[in-house]
Amino acid sequence: QLQLVESGGGLVQPGGSLRLSCAASGFTFSSYAMSWVRQAPGKEREGVSCISSSGGSTNYADSVKDRFTISRDNAKNTVYLQMNSLKFEDTAVYYCVAKRGGCTSRSGYWGQGTQVTVSS
Repeated sequence: QLQLVESGGGLVQPGGSLRLSCAASGFTFSSYAMSWVRQAPGKEREGVSCISSSGGSTNYADSVKDRFTISRDNAKNTVYLQMNSLKFEDTAVYYCVAKRGGCTSRSGYWGQGTQVTVSS
């Protein structure tokens, strides 16, 4: 069955870095766009970034542009999110989402999430 397993979250100080990974299995990874979505306590979900199935196209929320980088390795069925210059407001649960219909699709398959906490 389709499975998405996020890892790499944790506690980091402001200005620090983390790299999230999402390992996929049970589907043809290279046929799916992959996105990262986050949800902070008491806030709505926010689309952070998305990468096309080939990796040739990416997009970012304004709030993370120039700080976060999404990438994927289709040979390893894994998508990554490199997060630099982390801020308090980046604290959230981060989910990876597999989208068969591309980055603009509103539906997808979700992982269980990984917690990122930015605190001094």
